[in-house]
Amino acid sequence: MGIFTRVRDIISSNINAMLDKAEDPEKLVKLMIREMEDTLVEIKANCAGAMATKKKVQREMESALELAKNWDEKASLAVDKGREDLAREALCEKRRFIERGESLEQELEQTKGLVTQYQSDIMQLEDKLGAAREKQRVLVQRHRHAQDKKRAQTDIRRFDSSDALLRFDEFEQRIDRMEAEA
Repeated sequence: MGIFTRVRDIISSNINAMLDKAEDPEKLVKLMIREMEDTLVEIKANCAGAMATKKKVQREMESALELAKNWDEKASLAVDKGREDLAREALCEKRRFIERGESLEQELEQTKGLVTQYQSDIMQLEDKLGAAREKQRVLVQRHRHAQDKKRAQTDIRRFDSSDALLRFDEFEQRIDRMEAEA
């Protein structure tokens, strides 16, 4: 059992090391920002749809109330003409349109709440997106600085190695020989 556990640990650590090498912070941050932007576009589209629905419901509500008003006028006209049967039917139609208008008014209030929520979500996401872009800028600068520093340290270590010193010693000896020959 111990062998399999060790093999699993070795494979896992090697895979993690490869993933760490392949992981580019700049690309990951760009991906996160792109996902936030896609979400923002989706929320804005949903908000636009909710706003269109709100306008449609508002027009339907106004139309229903206008029709209720027309049926009220028809009921008044029927009473003036002495046609109570027509007046009752007109009042029934008026009540039907008033009920329709009230249900549309409730739907309108719900839609207004939904639009308000979408607008709030949009503002929050835009704020977070702005902060993420600023963090991206800072992280990219830090990442590049760290890479440059690492590269510089590697170069310094390479020149500090004994090879470089041996080569300088060889040059010095050559120059000493040339001076001696001169």
